[in-house]
Formats: sequence, structure tokens, C-alpha cells
Amino acid sequence: MTTAPVPSAQTMPARLTSLDVFRGAIMVFLVSVGFGFKEVARKRPDSPLWQFLGYHTDHAPWLGGGAWDMIQPAFMFMVGVAMPFSFAARQAQGHSFRRQFGHAARRAFILVVLAVFLASNRSSHQTLFVFTNVLGQMGLGYLFVFLLVGRGLKAQLAALAMVAVGYWMAFALHPLPQPDFNYASVGVRPSELRSVVLPGFFAHWSKHANFAGDFDRWFLNLFPTEKPFVFNPGGYQTLNFIPSLITMILGLMAGERLRRNQPPGAKARWLVLVGLACLTLGLLAGATVCPIVKRIWTPSWAIFSGGIVLLLLAAFYVVIDVRGWKRWTFPFVVVGTNSIAIYLMDLLVRDWVGETLKVHLGAALFGGTYGVIGLRCTALLVLWLACWWMYRRKVFLKI
Repeated sequence: MTTAPVPSAQTMPARLTSLDVFRGAIMVFLVSVGFGFKEVARKRPDSPLWQFLGYHTDHAPWLGGGAWDMIQPAFMFMVGVAMPFSFAARQAQGHSFRRQFGHAARRAFILVVLAVFLASNRSSHQTLFVFTNVLGQMGLGYLFVFLLVGRGLKAQLAALAMVAVGYWMAFALHPLPQPDFNYASVGVRPSELRSVVLPGFFAHWSKHANFAGDFDRWFLNLFPTEKPFVFNPGGYQTLNFIPSLITMILGLMAGERLRRNQPPGAKARWLVLVGLACLTLGLLAGATVCPIVKRIWTPSWAIFSGGIVLLLLAAFYVVIDVRGWKRWTFPFVVVGTNSIAIYLMDLLVRDWVGETLKVHLGAALFGGTYGVIGLRCTALLVLWLACWWMYRRKVFLKI
């Protein structure tokens, strides 16, 4: 196997605090379950403030997306950012490309297995072969992005363009449902028809009636299942990992830029300019060639959300690593250095923590319109303390 080129001739050996803080902030937002704001918003339909907060702490029904929809793009983007740092660290330890490739392949496999395990955790009957959570999506695309480390900006841009155009064509050329198609048969409720069944050319990206949906109705039924798979309730698809490669490649480009031996201001400007370019391109694509839909990760969504995440990374980088304002970052570093651990705790024990808090502190404490906020924040604190305990003992869960 050939040796990959070194990511950069002159690189920064130091770990960037902003990367851990950004990752930690993402995970804190995720584990907070939106701080209960969407639940309060349902009880306060008359309040513009709570409706705003509720929108940004819940997934968009189909088109567009708020802050909550940026969690997965940010997490996957950070995987790409970390790759050149990890590659360079292992290379400095004398690891050959063959050895690094083997490590990347094992990591991808473990991520997919973890995704299946976590999806099956709520079922006591059988293994659920579901690949739509963030770990599964990362695992399915990880090895491909790894092969682009150090290959240069032109090759990375070419790969990004091929993914975007190729995936767009797969949807655009896929036959549309017949005019009398029964959308209820694939789980589309009558109340949501107008928002998820799109008009004109954009109908190629309607909920459950698209290329990726038809693929899953074939692919997922190849696995043992109690009953035939027909649709994912949220509209998420296995093939989302393909356009999410765009997100990870953007992260890879950003990571390699941050490792360059050049003034911090130049790096920050690059992040901002590329972020603004992606934001603009994503919005234009969303208005013309394909809609911005997070649940099926349309190429316009990948580029649009990638632009937002690039701008967020630029802000963290400038504040923390350029300006040196780090004193406030410790709570996020604790989580960011153990992101896999808190993600597993979030899925496996968060609900149990919440119920236990109600038992021992009293359910009345968390009742009323705003009690859910206290419950979410207290459960978050418990999981953070677990991460803090691990951090103090230098216990870091890595794959």
C-alpha cells in the first residue's frame, strides 16, 4: 500500500483547545435535550420567545433547520477536523500508512457496530440494523474521508463535488411517485402532506418517497426483521452518510488549514471566507436545484450547514486560541475530551438519571410549566460530573 503524503510540510504540533471546547459545547447542547425549551414552548403557544426557543431546540419537520439541527453536522464536521491532527500524531510515533489505514478501518467498523447496538438497546426482541444515528453515519463514511487526508485541496474539492453532484443526480433521476400515490402507505400523515410532499421538481426530495427511501426499503429488508421495513418515522435514511461526506471533508480541509504554519489571523480569515461561501452556495442551491432538508441530508443542506459550522469554528478559534480567552472553557473541555463517553451515557442512562432524580428529589420539584428545564439541567449536571470524574483520573474513552 502506498504512503500518503504528509498533511503539511510545516505544521502546528500543539493541540488546539478550541477544538475540544467546540466539541464539548456541541455535546452539552445535545445532552441538555434542548434544556426542555420545546416542551415549554408547547405549553406557551402564545409566547413568541418560547416559540423561537422551541423551534431552535427541536428538529425542523422537513425543510430548513434551526440550532438543534446543527448538532449532527457540527459533530461530523469535527471528526473531519480532528483527522489531520490524529494522522500527524500517529505519523510522529512512526506509524506507517498501512497501520493507520488498519486503525481507521477498525474505528469505522466499531462505530457502525456501536450504532446498531444503540439502536437495538430499546428492543428486547432482536438486533435492529439501523445506521442512521451519528455514530453509524460517521462509521460508514470514515474510511473514505481518511483516504483524503493529506491529498491536497484540489483532490478534496474534487471528491466533495463528485459526492454532491452524484448524490443530487441519484435523487433527480429517480422516478417520481404516480399522481395517485398513497403517501399514507409510507408513513406520511395527512396533516403533514403540504410540508413534506414538495411541489414540482423538488418532489424528488419528498418525505419517504425518494431515492434513499426506496433504497432502504430494499436494503434494510435484507437483514433479519420482525416485520418488513417500510419507512423511518423521522424520514432519516441510511444513505445520508454519502452526502454527509461533504460535511466531513469540509472539516478535513479546515483541520489541515489549522495545522498550517501561518499567522492565526490568516487561518481565521480562511475559515470565515469559506464558511460564508458555503452558506451562500447552500442557500442558492436550496432555492434552485434541491431543497435544504436535514433529514435526508440533501447536498444543499450539507453545504449550507457546513458553512454555519465553519463560522462557528472560526469564532471558537479566534476567541480561544487567538485571543487566549480560555478561563471559561473548562466545563466544555471536560466534555469535549470525552465526547464518545458522554454520547453513550446520553443514550443509555440519561432517561434513568431523570427518573431517579424524580424519585429522590420529588417529582413535584420538576412539575409545572417550567419544571422540565430544571430536570434537563440537573440530569446534564449529573452526566457532566461523570465526565469530570473521568477527566480528573485521565480516563478517556477513545475508539
